Amino acid sequence: MPSEKRHVKAVLVREFAPLDQLSLAEVPAPAPAAGQVLIEVRAAGVNFMDGLIAQGKYQTKPPLPFSPGAEVAGIIRSVGEGVTGIAPGTRVLAATGHGGFAEQVIAPAAGVMPLPEGMDFATAAGFPIVYATSHHALKDRAQLRAGETLLVLGAAGGVGLTAVEIGKVMGARVIACASSEEKLALCREYGADATLNYSAPDLRDRLRELTGGRGVDVVYDPVGGPYAEPCVRSLAFLGRYLVVGFASGEIPKIPLNLLLLKQASLVGVFWGAYAKLRPEHNAANFAELFAWYAQGRLKPHVSETYPLADFTQALDTVMNRRAKGKVVLLIQ
Repeated sequence: MPSEKRHVKAVLVREFAPLDQLSLAEVPAPAPAAGQVLIEVRAAGVNFMDGLIAQGKYQTKPPLPFSPGAEVAGIIRSVGEGVTGIAPGTRVLAATGHGGFAEQVIAPAAGVMPLPEGMDFATAAGFPIVYATSHHALKDRAQLRAGETLLVLGAAGGVGLTAVEIGKVMGARVIACASSEEKLALCREYGADATLNYSAPDLRDRLRELTGGRGVDVVYDPVGGPYAEPCVRSLAFLGRYLVVGFASGEIPKIPLNLLLLKQASLVGVFWGAYAKLRPEHNAANFAELFAWYAQGRLKPHVSETYPLADFTQALDTVMNRRAKGKVVLLIQ
């Protein structure tokens, strides 16, 4: 069933520039090529990476012009040549990389998944990137074990809150760090065993107290900046430090002797690249996440929704780290 629209609304990046130069425009309606599907977007997750990509500050730079928006939920409207197993009318979610801040988007059929039973579009749009990133980080990269202590930085944000949830599902003791009591309260609602405010001047001392002097087994860090080194110094013997992102805007420099002394590891986490290189393992990870969702063990937290026309406000909330859980654009 081909698209009946000739033009659709989309947020457009015409050149890499500050976010206030983004605009909502009418663009030609897309059509799927071989191996692709056309999704009528009902909701799009808003991520820190979306703001970076629009400014040309991310690891990858799509060809101009393009729309930001790395994850969507919606309805399949048409499929390209050779696509089987997913039909028009199916409710789906997808990690698109970019293009999602639009009424319609093209996605590779291999990366599109039917929505789990009972999952609404807003929840689905905020699910793929944050849950897949945290699951991959804790399971594949850190090999987190039940009974270990997990420290989550930026714990009330999009990826941070999912790390708190998944850490608890995997049997860890979770310490959540965030910047306000309101955010820490949310972390406790999602299972955090202990909470710390960044503003405390004695972060290392508090972590030492909370771990009985032993240290932290795994640090999950999507923030970077000045808290990285004290948290590396707080690692336990054979600890693992997960480098997830740099939402603070500062890439920290770590003295490598700190790793030698504790035989600790700095571990990079880049789920998007892993998913492309290990698609079968990524599919198995999503099956586990969907099972946990069906069992009620994961409860995605969408804190704010905005219409497509208010995309600048949504991006501002995320880029300035005011988000608690996920921010989502409602498209249709």
